[in-house]
Amino acid sequence: MGKLFGTDGARGIANTQLTSETAFKLGQAAVEFLGPTIVLGKDTRRSGDLLGCAVASGIMSAGGTVLQLGVIPTPAVAFISNQLHADGGIVISASHNPPEYNGIKFFTGEGFKLPVGLESKIADYAQSEALSVAKRGQGSAVGTIVPIDSARQMYIDHAIEMVRGNGLDFSGWNISLDTAHGASSLTTAVALRELGARVTVENDSFNGDDINVGCGSTHLEYVRDMVKRNHSDIGIAHDGDADRVLFCDAEGNEIDGDMVIAACGVDMAKRNRLPHMTVVSTIMCNLGLVHAMRDHGISVVRTPVGDRNVLHAMREGGYVLGGEQSGHTIFLAHNNTGDGLVTACQFISTCERTDKTPAEAAAVMTRFPQVLVNVKTERKAEMPNNARINSEVERINTLLGDDGRVLVRPSGTEPLVRVMVESMDKEKANEYANQIADVVKSELA
Repeated sequence: MGKLFGTDGARGIANTQLTSETAFKLGQAAVEFLGPTIVLGKDTRRSGDLLGCAVASGIMSAGGTVLQLGVIPTPAVAFISNQLHADGGIVISASHNPPEYNGIKFFTGEGFKLPVGLESKIADYAQSEALSVAKRGQGSAVGTIVPIDSARQMYIDHAIEMVRGNGLDFSGWNISLDTAHGASSLTTAVALRELGARVTVENDSFNGDDINVGCGSTHLEYVRDMVKRNHSDIGIAHDGDADRVLFCDAEGNEIDGDMVIAACGVDMAKRNRLPHMTVVSTIMCNLGLVHAMRDHGISVVRTPVGDRNVLHAMREGGYVLGGEQSGHTIFLAHNNTGDGLVTACQFISTCERTDKTPAEAAAVMTRFPQVLVNVKTERKAEMPNNARINSEVERINTLLGDDGRVLVRPSGTEPLVRVMVESMDKEKANEYANQIADVVKSELA
């Protein structure tokens, strides 16, 4: 079957690339490697029942207990796993992917994504026919399902208390919310309204086949239009499982994950809530974030792409704020994974505390123009050791100095080399990106 886990769990087109047989074995593996009590949630995809039932059957086959949450955001699964002192958590979701896809993500009992080594052991186990049969219990050794009907409210209450505990509420805020026909349809609006906001929510119904379609954080134009129609103060857009969130201001301008980290980082630093005066992002973060943080005496640790890498660096360094430009933002004091509702509450709280509009709060950072050129090549693995490409990258980096940067890397999933250039001058960024891409083409075509 090949590599089972990608950058964020097992994922593929449901019932063909990701089958119920695989889901069953992963359920058994969860009990073997995490423990007998497993929290289980899902997003709104049609295939969530198919794969969720298979995972639950695998858990029970191995003698485990399923704490069943139903439709609920991915970060809520992490939070509830910790709150209920479970041995682990599983969510059936393909995040921002189209409806025909689905995925199976794991969390430890503390609500952290699994280390790569543990994921590998689970994958090996799940791909072994002999082990999956050998671990089946009989009679009273078979496990059960325990519905946790209060799970969504526990998660909502956590978000509300996080704001109220700091003496804040959202009275007077007019919010447009796009929940992408996903799991946050049952949570985010409830929390924001309880905090006093006037919330207009759309795409909060779901039929299993509409998640992320033309809406949510991957189609920000939808919430931009909502903001203009409703004369809102802010637009909030989740992806299907609500582990990420993007915003737009009252004029419809995008506020991405980098800008959220910048605004919240500066506010936390002023309140002595930013340990080591450091935030964490990835190598793909906008250079404007690095410059903005430097201007406020804050360092930026940059990791390889992926929120798992961000979280690892945060835990290693004792940092509490990190994330990705895409809207995966981690506030480690409030949850152990990217959390769209927590992020929304934290960003609005920053605006409320500093008496700024979302546009004014985000303006602490000026985004550098970025130009990305993808070069198709089946020889992408040769790129890192190609002397001529490396020489050209070094030349352009020298020309840019502190006012820009170059990032050239092979795609992890496609036959591409990605060339990204940032510069204060967009014309220069475009010129330099194409110069490097031409060298990549000539060397690796």
